[in-house]
Amino acid sequence: MFSKRTEPAAIASQLVFLFTLAAAFLLSCGLGIFYWLVVRHAFEEDNAVLADKISALSADLKAGGPKALDEELKSVRTGEHAVYWVRVVDSAGRIVTETPGMNRLLPPSIVPRTPTSTSAARNAKNYRIGGRLFSLVTTSEEANGQPYTIQVAQDRSNDDQFTKEFGALLAVVLAFGILASTAIAIAVTKWGLRPLAEMTHSLERVGPAHLSERVPPTRWPRELRPLAVAFDEMLDRLEDSFTRLSQFSADLAHELRTPITNILGEAQVTLTRARTADEYREVIESTVGECERLSRIVDSLLFLARAEAADRQIHRTLFDGRAAVEKIAAYYQTLAEDRHVAVTCTGAGEIYADSVLFGRAVSNLVDNALCFTPDGGTIRISIAARAASSEISVDDTGCGIAAEHLPRVFDRFYRADSSRSAHGAGLGLALVKSIMNLHGGSATLKSEISRGTTVVLSFPTKASLEANA
Repeated sequence: MFSKRTEPAAIASQLVFLFTLAAAFLLSCGLGIFYWLVVRHAFEEDNAVLADKISALSADLKAGGPKALDEELKSVRTGEHAVYWVRVVDSAGRIVTETPGMNRLLPPSIVPRTPTSTSAARNAKNYRIGGRLFSLVTTSEEANGQPYTIQVAQDRSNDDQFTKEFGALLAVVLAFGILASTAIAIAVTKWGLRPLAEMTHSLERVGPAHLSERVPPTRWPRELRPLAVAFDEMLDRLEDSFTRLSQFSADLAHELRTPITNILGEAQVTLTRARTADEYREVIESTVGECERLSRIVDSLLFLARAEAADRQIHRTLFDGRAAVEKIAAYYQTLAEDRHVAVTCTGAGEIYADSVLFGRAVSNLVDNALCFTPDGGTIRISIAARAASSEISVDDTGCGIAAEHLPRVFDRFYRADSSRSAHGAGLGLALVKSIMNLHGGSATLKSEISRGTTVVLSFPTKASLEANA
């Protein structure tokens, strides 16, 4: 059973959600604190008034005794609509006087029996009955030498109703605030992400025929400029790669067409009439030569394709560089002597590389040097050991290469001029460059017209590769 892959949330949705969440949190905290301060202030005022009422009742009881309170309570006659309900109880627990109707609404059993001081009114006991809220407080006082208990109940129903309505109002304000925050977040996010949409429209115009399209960094906000620069650099690489690929395709077609045309032309001419055995032999030998040329081109292209593969592995070993280059020089010695070209080897050092690929790279350089060095010239192969690399240089006294061609000499099928096009397929230096890339090294070329060319191969040492691993 396959699990369904969830799509990542859009940036706009995440921004709106986080902005709304932050706004809701701040609004909740702000309104919650405001609600707590208002309610706390209202109840503290009630407590202060209740404490004043208890103090006044205690003073009246102490001054005039229970009779004074009885006359005062019976004269009010506010009944169930009274704000304060008062009851006086003697030491035996008998009710001396009380607000009319208090016994039915607030019986003595629900009132705290432990006397408290007037400053403790804020710790009054809350009691609900019939949808009304009362705060009950008990205090003691002496009058005419006898102890009495005063029970006071404060009706806080109006404050309780205000608290509920105020809380509901703040809840509505919070809900509208969250909705408004969401709308603002959507508008702000849409406005803030507008440059991305414009950048998308610009990039949509990019195609094979419009690789020159660019995203100017100066038009975008500071946060998007690195992205615009990265896109422009990517488009530069794509345009360069596409141009090189187009040129490579054209060069490859040209290189393959020439030998195939030669083979086909010779075969068609041969078939026009009967030939002698020697003539057939000449045609076959020419065909074999052209086929060998095709085979070399195909082998070189296959090697380049494999060398550029990410999983390409090479087998590095440590070997004597001087012995390796002398072996290569000996291989080309006969051809060099026929043309009176001197091939010399200088320097010494160990090379940490794939010996087969090393031999192929240096052989290509020596072969190129022989092709373009005139009779009586010199080819010098040098080895130099550096701190982080081992360098192999092949220096010739050939015709040289013009400066405008130097940046492209390592491209496939690239030949600097028509005089050089008669030699090879233009893949030798491209093979050398690929081999050096496989080793993590570099290949550099210096040349001057009529003075010769120098190619330097730099192979990293084993210690430098391990340090960078």
